[in-house]
Amino acid sequence: MVGNLFITFEGPEGAGKTSVLKIIHERLKENNIDVLMTREPGGIEIAEKIRGIILDPAHTNMNERTEALLFAAARAQHFFEKVVPALEAGQHVLCDRFIDSSLAYQGFARGLGVDEVLSINQFAIGQRLPDLTILFDLAPEIGLARIQAGRVEEINRLDEEGLAFHKQVRAGYKEAVRRYPERIRIINAEQPMDNVVEDVWSILSEVLG
Repeated sequence: MVGNLFITFEGPEGAGKTSVLKIIHERLKENNIDVLMTREPGGIEIAEKIRGIILDPAHTNMNERTEALLFAAARAQHFFEKVVPALEAGQHVLCDRFIDSSLAYQGFARGLGVDEVLSINQFAIGQRLPDLTILFDLAPEIGLARIQAGRVEEINRLDEEGLAFHKQVRAGYKEAVRRYPERIRIINAEQPMDNVVEDVWSILSEVLG
């Protein structure tokens, strides 16, 4: 791959992708690589406000279609306000979650249909998919145990879903891999974090040169 890249980090709850992303971001900057780190839902003011609505543990009665549309709305605002300008300015962009999360969580696990959720998101952001997606894969039992063991980040409404839901999320990510095998690279997130970091670094070293 050449040129500035849009790279997304994906995975289920408790996979450790956010912590690894922060380490990788710092390492890239130390190597004088111009890179922007951001997240979904959020990243900019409007999308962060939508994030608060989506992930509020009090909103247990949120309809799954509402959830999917709110994620798409936050994505559109963040993408055009922050991601696109950074790419046009010549930066690499590393994003914590993007469209594959919606395909896995709302399309597959919520049962709305992967094609239907893909259509919503194509309206929101056009046909632009990431250049590379790094998928942190692990058994949902392990991810949920990590959360319960005292994750210092927010515990959100999706974290509190049952094991059956999170098994469906993992299956949803496998469906995304089936559809986009050339874009998505899988990392074994059940390893110690240092090993995961090095596996991610190896992939990025390959694509960023």
